[in-house]
This record gives sequence, C-alpha cells and structure tokens, in this order.
Amino acid sequence: MNGQTPMGLAAAAAAAVRPCRRRFLSSASTAASKTATGTATPLFPRLPHPLHHPPCGRRLPFLVSAASQSQASQTGPDAPPIHIPSDPRAAVSGNLPFFDRVLFPDSFPLETPPAKEDEDAAAAAAQADEAVAPAPPMREESETEREAWRLLRRAVVSYCGEPVGTVAAEDPECTETLNYDQVFIRDFVPSALAFLMRGETEIVRNFLLHTLQLQSWEKTVDCYSPGQGLMPASFKIRTVPLDENNEGFEEVLDPDFGEAAIGRVAPVDSGLWWIILLRAYCKITGDNDLLERVDVQTGIQLILSLCLSDGFDMFPTLLVTDGSCMIDRRMGIHGHPLEIQALFYSALRCSREMLVVNDGSKNLIRAINNRLSALSFHIREYYWVDMKKINEIYRYKTEEYSHDATNKFNIYPEQIPSWLVDWIPEKGGYLIGNLQPAHMDFRFFSLGNLWAIASSLTTPKQAEGILSLIEEKWDDLVANMPLKICYPAMEDDEWRIITGSDPKNTPWSYHNGGSWPTLLWQFTLACIKMGRPELARRAIAVAEEKLSDDKWPEYYDTRSGRFIGKQSRSYQTWTIAGFLTSKMLLENPELASILTCDEDLELLEGCACCLSKKRTRCSRRATKSHAG
Repeated sequence: MNGQTPMGLAAAAAAAVRPCRRRFLSSASTAASKTATGTATPLFPRLPHPLHHPPCGRRLPFLVSAASQSQASQTGPDAPPIHIPSDPRAAVSGNLPFFDRVLFPDSFPLETPPAKEDEDAAAAAAQADEAVAPAPPMREESETEREAWRLLRRAVVSYCGEPVGTVAAEDPECTETLNYDQVFIRDFVPSALAFLMRGETEIVRNFLLHTLQLQSWEKTVDCYSPGQGLMPASFKIRTVPLDENNEGFEEVLDPDFGEAAIGRVAPVDSGLWWIILLRAYCKITGDNDLLERVDVQTGIQLILSLCLSDGFDMFPTLLVTDGSCMIDRRMGIHGHPLEIQALFYSALRCSREMLVVNDGSKNLIRAINNRLSALSFHIREYYWVDMKKINEIYRYKTEEYSHDATNKFNIYPEQIPSWLVDWIPEKGGYLIGNLQPAHMDFRFFSLGNLWAIASSLTTPKQAEGILSLIEEKWDDLVANMPLKICYPAMEDDEWRIITGSDPKNTPWSYHNGGSWPTLLWQFTLACIKMGRPELARRAIAVAEEKLSDDKWPEYYDTRSGRFIGKQSRSYQTWTIAGFLTSKMLLENPELASILTCDEDLELLEGCACCLSKKRTRCSRRATKSHAG
C-alpha cells in the first residue's frame, strides 16, 4: 500500500474487492459447478489452523497459550517439539482458566489421549496435576441460556452456503419485517462476541470480509456520494432471478448505507464497530493472515481517513448529524455525541495496534496518536461532570473574550436542568451527552459512558465515579430491566420540539428513556474492567428473571422499565446475544481484554502543540484538573 491519499486507498480497495464482487453476482454459477463437481469454490480463502503460522503476532498482543510461549523460548537440539493446538479455539485456552471445560463441554475433551509410548508418564502427570489443583465442576447452562443459544442460531443467515451474520430479529408473530430481517453491523457485534467466545469463529470472519467488500460499493443519495470509507448500516441477502424466465436464481448482497434509512442518515458508528470487532476477532484467533491482507489494511485506512479528514471544526471530537448511531432517530444528539466519541476513541486505539507500519501508514499512525491525545484530554476535561463541576458551571461568567477564559464554550448557568440539581450524587459523576458552543446536553447516555470506561477514554477515577453513580441511581438507570439508554426522558414541549413529536420516541419509550437489555454486555464489560463484577451479576439477575418469559424484547417502556416496549419486536437478536455475552464474560473475565484498552500514559504527555513553535498557547498546559 503505497498510496496515502483517500483516492489512492480507494483504488487499492477497489483492486482488492472488485473480483470478489463479481463472484457475488455469479453465485448461481458457483452453485451449478458445485452440483456438477461436488465441490464449490470458496468465496474467501480458508484460514489454515494455527499450525501454519505463529500464534503470537508481532504487532497485535494476541491472547496466546502460556505453554506455547514457554516452549517457543526453548532452543537447541534437546528442546521438546512445540505443540500448537489443531483447533483455533485452543489459541486462547492457555491464558483463560477452564476455558475449554466451561465453554466447549461437548466439543473439547477434558484430556487429550497421550501417545502410546508415553502413556504411563502422561497418566502420572495427570494424577499429579489433579493432586495439586483439582478442577472445579463444570457449571451447567440454565434453561434460559440454552433457549438463548437456540434462538441465536435460528437467527443466523447464510450467503453462498456460509454463515455471514444474524438478522436483527426473528419474530414469527410479526408479519411486517421492515428492516429487522437485515444484518446490522452494530447489532451483530454481541452475536459475534458470543460466537467467538464459544469458539465458533467462521461466522465472524465471513462477516468481517463480506462487509469489507461492501465498503467499496457505490453509495448515492440524490446524486451525491459520501466518502469511500463509509461502511453500510446493514445488508440483506436477496435471491434474484438470473433471467426473465425465472429458470435460475442467484444470491446477492443488498447493502444499505443510509439510502433507505429513516431520515437518510449515514451510519457513522458502523465503521467504528467494524474495527473494534476486527481486533476482538484477531485477539481470539491469532489470525495474522487476515489482519495483514491488503484489503483489510486498506479498509481500516479508508475508515480512518474518513474520520480524520480535515474540516472546519475546532475540536478533536467527530461532528455528526442526529441519528447516526444506535440512537438512529431525531433525539437532539447532533453535534458531538458522547457515544460516537467513545467509539471513535476505541477504534483509533484498536487501529493503532493493527495497522502494519510502513511508509504508507506512518503519517496515518502519527495522525492517530495526535488525535488520541487531543480527544482524551477534551473528553476528560470538558465532558466530565460531578457535584464540584456543576457547582463550578453554576458560577460561570459568560461572554469571556480571552485565550485564558474559564468558560471556554460560553455555557450559560441557566442551562443546568432542575432535575440534575437533586439527582447528581455527592460521590461519583458521569460524562455528559454532548458539548457544543453555548450548549451542554446533561443527559446520561449509557452506551457512551460504558464504552468510555472500556476504552480508557476516562481516567480511572472517572471510570470509578461512573459506576458509583450507576450503583447510587440503580432505581433510575436499571430498576426492573437494565439499562436505560439515556436518562432522563424528554417530555412535553421539549419532546415536541426536539423529536418533532416522534410517536415512537414518546417519554420513557424507545430511545427516549427506554430500557435496552442489549446494553447489559457493555455494562458487564465495564464492571469487569473496573473490578466490580458484582454489579454486573446483579443486573444480569434482574434481566434473567424476565427476558425469556417476555420473549426477548428489543426494549422496555416506562420510567422503571416494567412494560415491554409498545412497538418492541420479540426475539430481538442483540437482546439474546447481549445476555449470552454477559454471562460468558462473567465466567471468563480474562476475555474482556479482547475489547478493552488499558490506560496509555504516553497519550497524556503527548500534545500536537509541542510539535509547532508557532503555538504559544495551549489549553492543556493551562488546565490543572485534567490529570485528576
């Protein structure tokens, strides 16, 4: 990859993708050849087992077996042979206690039969191991978990005979499918994680590669096309006739980049989720071959080039329109919503680990480091609120024209909502939902706060404060069903003006204060990272009591989440997958590392202003509270 410009990257992506796209359109001929010869040509080259490549990458800190590492360090003619498991699931088993026994009781034997000549020695070693550390009994899956797995597998869709994702919902009682029969990138993430932790990696690999190919497709709304790096919100597998006589059919992928979405909004978060999932897949499998493919590396660069492109904005945060993320309807989040910033930061951290360092990527990696440094400071300093910060805002002076202004965004104290004055606890705090000139959105948005913890966008102290606030305000944010997508709901005139009187986003429903069980897995992830698994167990117990009986709904209504959502679909896939992923993360907390990022102290020291002698003023140098 020598090209550094977006046009050069787009050309490289097109060269890597176009041949596969032609094969999409010739799937019927592939099926015909399969009938004739008994074998089908795979759309993507099959990944060899770990025997064919080292289990540890040179750039990405893969989870690898400690035994394999210790064996690899031995050299000389007397060194024992290195044993690399033949099953890709074993790539993580050495570092994850009881991984095989807990997650794969049916497919993984508890003991590998030793070679005949070493039978006695192996038996003696096994007895010694049992004497030192007896294995605990396996936990049997509950009926709710078994039902969830049956439903998740029922939601799997295949393309050309291979699994490529899960539909948004598989509700047999609903005749109007809308777009719930499509595979959404953001919706598939918890499904992918459940399959990965179960050792079923093929569906995730296929999903990553097929959506990557869709990235290069033409995307046009009213004769205008967005940037090359845009990933689709979703795709659907359609069966179309080969000719007018309907004598033959073929499968084609039909992506939606926002052309058919409500409001025609581009899915900004899709590419960010794709990068996050790619890293998780690679850390589980050690699949260096996929990571180093030209089309995969180009896909990452195209997404980042789109996100890091120059514009008029003065802030390091991404400027987006309303409805460009999980909250995909008008909810007053246009500007710099926290959810997008947390995912953006996480995607940048993941990309920095995965990008191949060469002459074509050095400038991009430098831009990533600069953006990470500025973004972390901006969010930590200006989005964080607690009792002390709110009291400071309450005493702000306005209309300050100065480089040393305290009220940099000209926030009027009257913007502090009355509900917040009594709601904010003495201990703890959270990141506000949005920040723009003369505007702070003080609503609590769960996904943004939880992902800020997982990605280390917050300081450790702030992360602890967010979980403390959730625990303190449990009845408001969890209550009868975890977890509120935002708090509080907009009501009366505020709801009419901001949502346009949206009948689906009425107060305490859907995106306007509804309770979304799929957020459970992200809450669990944040709790594990901060050493608070008891909070996650408490939330999971609340959900497990109701989800199966309520037919796994998409969301719940009312202030306390007591009612199933008035327009909620049943058997919502990311509700099912979120529950399973939460349970599996709690059983194997080591697996959280495939998604989380640790604090990077070098980012705190870096500042783009230090690179320029012309910059004599810097907010970071003048601020005293950012290290708190």
